[in-house]
Amino acid sequence: MDLGVFEQVAVVLGVCVAAGALALLLKQPLIVGLLAAGIAVGPEALGLVEATSEIELLAKIGISLLLFVVGLKLDVRLVKRLGPVALATGLGQVIFTSVIGFMIAVGLGFDTVPALYIAVALTFSSTIIIVKLLTDKRELDDLHGRIALGFLIVQDIVVVLAMIVITATGAGDPDEGLAQEILGVVLRGTALLVAIGLIGRYVMPAATHLLARSAELLVLAAVMWAVVVAAVSILLGFSEEVGAFLAGMSLASTPYREALVGRLSTLRDFLLVFFFIELGTQFELTTALDQLGAAVVFSLFVLIGNPIIVMVIMGVMRYRKRVSFKAGLTVAQISEFSLILVALGVNQGQIGTEVVGLVTAVGLVTISASTYLIYNSDAIFDRLEPMLRIFEFRQPKADLDLSDGRPEPEFIVVGLGRFGSTLVGELQQRGERVLAVDFDPRSVRESEANCDVIFGDAEDPDLPEQLPLQRTRWVISSIRDLEVNEHLLSSFRHHGYTGRIAMAADDEATAQLLEEAGADITIRPLHVAAEPFLRRICDD
Repeated sequence: MDLGVFEQVAVVLGVCVAAGALALLLKQPLIVGLLAAGIAVGPEALGLVEATSEIELLAKIGISLLLFVVGLKLDVRLVKRLGPVALATGLGQVIFTSVIGFMIAVGLGFDTVPALYIAVALTFSSTIIIVKLLTDKRELDDLHGRIALGFLIVQDIVVVLAMIVITATGAGDPDEGLAQEILGVVLRGTALLVAIGLIGRYVMPAATHLLARSAELLVLAAVMWAVVVAAVSILLGFSEEVGAFLAGMSLASTPYREALVGRLSTLRDFLLVFFFIELGTQFELTTALDQLGAAVVFSLFVLIGNPIIVMVIMGVMRYRKRVSFKAGLTVAQISEFSLILVALGVNQGQIGTEVVGLVTAVGLVTISASTYLIYNSDAIFDRLEPMLRIFEFRQPKADLDLSDGRPEPEFIVVGLGRFGSTLVGELQQRGERVLAVDFDPRSVRESEANCDVIFGDAEDPDLPEQLPLQRTRWVISSIRDLEVNEHLLSSFRHHGYTGRIAMAADDEATAQLLEEAGADITIRPLHVAAEPFLRRICDD
């Protein structure tokens, strides 16, 4: 069937929804359903969709937004503290996997060059998929999530260097080409880092403050910045992942990062669907079946060997076994870069298409299997815990404190209008720890609230994830909008907040509806403001 681009997108979305619903009914991870949808609509199955440039573009934008959001959440201080373990585990895992993988490939009868390509392809783990899984589990900000992100970035740098080597060795004069390319990468990378650092420090604070007058304009500008820096990164010879990640880091120190994370989450998840579809359409069933035995061997090696080497390295660095185990599971699959790498080898005439089929099969198997492992990591750890003691020193060091050192609030006030600002002031006079939430910088400025403020959107369903709720006793909404307050109630309860919630209301009927929806107390600001005045004039 000859379908246009728009019709193909319609088919993709329809099949994805159906596959996702089926995955949920079967209690399977959504990613597995999306991968299955990509294979189903691809040329090897129904043949409804081809790997068109339009779908590839949407996939790349989704990848850029995902890494942009990750960069927004990254604290530079944590990069410094987690740098050594990220570098050690990243390089250690690459060396181990490539050496042992080469030996296995040679043992299975592959020639030297194809064996080398296979070994290198097995070393890279998918930053995109791991970040998506950890985000879904709300573990990206945990210690193992931070460490995993660090060594995944190290792997991305290594894959760029590997591609340079392949291109240079196929260009006729390998020694001269390789030296020039590596020098060029160092210079271009340094220039990119310096430029982004200067923009993040001197331009972004003022620019975001100006753009935040309109929430829609701020989000549009953020998406533009992510895509532009990703495009510049590609022009400089790096991946869009690197550029988008750096773009996010340049905004991480601004007060609007949490609001941007909330606003971009839905768009990010929508566009990432096309990444999984594109990955599925690249699957070559016939070639994969011809390499089935080797695919099983390499898949087991990736699923078991990669986590073990990460646990060994982190054990030597005295991390606790639970942290090293959960970090190790994040390398139990190969990356989309592995497919790009072997495709480049085919274009250079150094390997045949059978290697592409093999690596694709290993990728689909390991991505699907590692998804189950990561989703069920806690239950798996509890079962294997006695055997994992060998990966932990007798005196492991305590987990790093990932907090910023500020005391957690007991009261969170959503909305800094006149009533919200009054509440904050009264609570502070009583000596209470207060955190305010508002999206409008003008409201924050006019309120003169002398407390910590998070720029967040009350209508964002993920707002509770951005707030330190562990010791919060009360969440108080000063917003007098019924629909917004009902949405806030639902999102806080859905995210497991067990404290008390107070809501503002304009009239008795609204107050009753909020109490029926789960509010512990309702406040009528106009009524409260009138009481002291009425008492005063009635007593005179």
